Amino acid sequence: MKARTLQKDKVNIITLGCSKNLVDSEVLSGQLRANEIDVVHENAKLDHNIVVVNTCGFIDKAKEESINTILDQVNLKKKGKLDKIYVTGCLSERYRGDLEAEIPEVDAWFGTLELPLILKQFDADYKTELLGERMLSTPKHYAYLKISEGCNRTCSFCAIPLMRGQHVSRTMESLVEEAESLVKKGVKEIMLIAQELTYYGLDLYKKRMLDELLRQLSDVKGLEWIRLHYAYPNKFPLEVLDVMRERANICNYLDMPLQHASDNMLKAMKRQSTRAEIEALIADIRAKNPGICLRTTLIAGFPGETLEDVEELKDFLTRMRFDRVGIFTYSHEEGTSGYELVDDVPADEKQRRAQEIMEVQQEISLEKNEEKVGQTFKVIIDKKEAGRYLGRTEFDSVEVDNEVVIHSKKKLTIGDFVYVKITKAYDYDLEGEVVL
Repeated sequence: MKARTLQKDKVNIITLGCSKNLVDSEVLSGQLRANEIDVVHENAKLDHNIVVVNTCGFIDKAKEESINTILDQVNLKKKGKLDKIYVTGCLSERYRGDLEAEIPEVDAWFGTLELPLILKQFDADYKTELLGERMLSTPKHYAYLKISEGCNRTCSFCAIPLMRGQHVSRTMESLVEEAESLVKKGVKEIMLIAQELTYYGLDLYKKRMLDELLRQLSDVKGLEWIRLHYAYPNKFPLEVLDVMRERANICNYLDMPLQHASDNMLKAMKRQSTRAEIEALIADIRAKNPGICLRTTLIAGFPGETLEDVEELKDFLTRMRFDRVGIFTYSHEEGTSGYELVDDVPADEKQRRAQEIMEVQQEISLEKNEEKVGQTFKVIIDKKEAGRYLGRTEFDSVEVDNEVVIHSKKKLTIGDFVYVKITKAYDYDLEGEVVL
């Protein structure tokens, strides 16, 4: 330990959970580096002496992963391989008091909005002039852009407002400036993220302004793809689709978590929409923007969910034919209004229902992919693995959606766009050859 203290500090940041957490870690990294502190992400070399764990506290599995990661770092500290452990993020925000008592080896705990306090641990100053500056941990050709913090919704299953607070939009000027900065670093695709995208602007501008934000971001030179994640269906601003249709660099893609389709479940989840209203919205979206890729996420096993509710959800998927679907099993979260209900669906039954629902979507996904065989798509090259390239169309986001396996006789450059003719289709992926 004495020998180690003679060395310059090196900080490793471990990020767990969603892309919003990743952005927070990137901002922290940027601030540390601006204060001349050596910082890395997910450092496999273990040549650092300080670690910051940015935790997730969304559902049980995420909380378990966060705690196990903290305990792993505590073991390293006990072996003399770490000097300091700091913990931040949603889990720390939500359970700080309990965690301090249970894991005293952690040197300090911080909430989700306490970046300046973290920096003080390093005798570093929060540099306001670096607003929007980040040290990217993604490949340099894409990045996430967080347009707001917090959420005003009251969904009965969700603890995010407990951890992230109420909705706060960032100014359009700051977002455009950040997008321009990202492009200068080589970013070609940005994914707009928030707890709730469609609420953007209501607090700052007294009206929904996502459409205007898209126009301004679309004008940023060098930005080739803009992608929308986490849109709420109730009072969805349809004018966003007009901008999407008018601007070539806004992906024909919309991620809209619906959570369920049974009216019983939608009411219990406090989702503010009925199945009929959701189906009408989807029809309006597709009428305004034919060919749009719709992604949704669902929850299986919410308290009181019956087999009839599951069948209704499966029927909904069959009728709506989403391009992409993800599913979670319900997690009983204290502090939410859903916690007052009896968690009456056993864990194995939740899993069985989730699998049954995804089997419906798997068939739809294969059919939709088979329709693409013979067609040519613009594809961004993400990486090379096992002698083949992997990329995505505008209808696919990073990590959660389909990949295109690309065969090419010539060398391709990561981050470049190529045109690929699809030759094979699988349940969730495509295969093709470069034609241009």
